[in-house]
Amino acid sequence: MTVLGHSDLDVLPLALGGNVFGWTADRDASFEILDAFVAGGGNFIDTADGYSAWVPGNSGGESETIIGEWLASRKPRGLTIATKVSSHPEFRGLSAKNIRAAAEASLNRLGVESIDLYYAHFDDAATPLEETVAAFGQLVHDGLVRHIAVSNYSADRIRSWIEIAQDAGIALPVAVQPHYNIVHRNDVEEHIIPVAEEFGLSLVPYYALASGFLTGKYRSTDATSVNSPRAGGASKYATEHGLRVIAELENVAAAHGASVAAVALAWLREQPTVAAPIASASRVEQVADLLASTALELTADELGAVDSVSEWSPANV
Repeated sequence: MTVLGHSDLDVLPLALGGNVFGWTADRDASFEILDAFVAGGGNFIDTADGYSAWVPGNSGGESETIIGEWLASRKPRGLTIATKVSSHPEFRGLSAKNIRAAAEASLNRLGVESIDLYYAHFDDAATPLEETVAAFGQLVHDGLVRHIAVSNYSADRIRSWIEIAQDAGIALPVAVQPHYNIVHRNDVEEHIIPVAEEFGLSLVPYYALASGFLTGKYRSTDATSVNSPRAGGASKYATEHGLRVIAELENVAAAHGASVAAVALAWLREQPTVAAPIASASRVEQVADLLASTALELTADELGAVDSVSEWSPANV
């Protein structure tokens, strides 16, 4: 278990991504996935109010609704539920009015009294940061939200958020959710991790498996040849460099009798300030590999080998 930042949120070092609920996993499949995750010791679920508005016929909030129905049906204890604001079609942006309305809508869909971890999903340059920070602080003050976090924010904007909150005596963020994985490293390692280390923030990376590429499913530079709704997202990683990363992950996986996905998640978990990578499953059979990553301990040599082949350099491209 690991604690997120300076919060009281004690979670398994893996978050189950809810982006597929209402998309590649229907209600029944989502229930099976959630059941298996919790049965295997998982207690951290990540979603957003905008999931999955991109699916034809959806309007946004489908993932939260499914999770809420599952919570009502199973009544599990000790879970940490994270969701986000700014991308729902009806609640775009981070004005104070919008944040409040979106939070109330998320609470209603989830069927909970308070949101454990509430993210500003995307920075909103059109709204003064002071207004956004104050609105999040008010949610904590009023008991609608327990802890605050940010996603897709630059290092400078994270620092500004914290300075504004400190000056105003407002609750500080406890976590940052960046795009970070073995084949997408540089910006986070150079800019976000130093800020997280300075202020005691935990990283909860999304795209931890690079849209499925780091499962080892894509074995050629033509990733789009794989019949999967996420193949387009994975295709940009299916380069000669990316396939060398997969080959090294396979070597490590073979030594542990583990899956490529479990090794990729275990590597990410070992990076500075990373608390819980986010990974999703469209089928219940995929959950075991995700959970296995939390008990997989890589040696220093194995971590170094993955580092060496995955870090950006002209020789690796």
